[in-house]
Amino acid sequence: MNFNLAPNESSTLTMEKPKAERSTWSEFLVESSIRVVGFSTIGFVVLIFLFLLREGLPIFYEVSPGNIFGTRWYPTFDIFGSLPLILGSAYVTVASILIALPLGVCTAVFVREVAPQWTREILKPLIEVLAGIPSVVLGFFGMHVIAPLVRTNLDAPTGLTAFTGALLLAYMSLPTIISVAEDALDAVPKSYRDAALAMGATKWQTIWRIVVPAARSGIATAVMLGMGRAIGETMAVMMVTGNAARMPLSFNSLFMPVRTMTATIAAEMGEVASGSVHYHALFGIGIMLFILTFFINLVAAKAIFKKRYRGGLR
Repeated sequence: MNFNLAPNESSTLTMEKPKAERSTWSEFLVESSIRVVGFSTIGFVVLIFLFLLREGLPIFYEVSPGNIFGTRWYPTFDIFGSLPLILGSAYVTVASILIALPLGVCTAVFVREVAPQWTREILKPLIEVLAGIPSVVLGFFGMHVIAPLVRTNLDAPTGLTAFTGALLLAYMSLPTIISVAEDALDAVPKSYRDAALAMGATKWQTIWRIVVPAARSGIATAVMLGMGRAIGETMAVMMVTGNAARMPLSFNSLFMPVRTMTATIAAEMGEVASGSVHYHALFGIGIMLFILTFFINLVAAKAIFKKRYRGGLR
């Protein structure tokens, strides 16, 4: 038997072999590039954290723990109590989330479940555009519009209060909460809605008792991401919260000035002497802020992965 290939068949195999090798090499290069970019992102985060550790860890050796976690912040007298800053950030962030959560979830429900298609196509881009407004512009708006309203209508001694900062942070967190919550509602299977309607439930009963509970993990993720967005904000908060390093321990502290960790770093880093105790104290606050933000994002990522595993996308 003659197994010799015809001339045209042998030439075809000869041409296909280099093409297959080139395709393999191109795939290898693309995969390697993606892998390098992915690991470099993690590497940048690690390098930033190492830089913070190098500049901020000396404060824990130069100052006693009682001073670092004290209740007063007076760097001029070597008093670096960070507790007012931590509580101020937590106070403003929690208040902003309490304002943004119902507004964000209700808006996401309206966009996904109630609004007609043409309205949805208009609202979604507009909501995403809100995230692009510079924070310094919102800070000016808060100083000249919201702060006078807070002072006159709420009988506050000053309009630059924690409540003013919470209002601005709630507005800045809304695009993130709405977008993520709307995606979570969109991921709920249509069969859930059809089954509820087939059993006699009204449209609103289907939304609030079936669709929203089914998307609760995604909504929780939206809240965590919005909280991370709020706690890391600097310029707007620095401009409207009054920057008073005081302990917000009473209810009326919501209508009094506070100071956040981010505002402290932004306001004092430009004037501090490099290598001084004050310098290391600011980087120590940066370490606390980094760990807190990382923990919030870690919880949000865990909720996202848990949702994917339940959905069979593992």
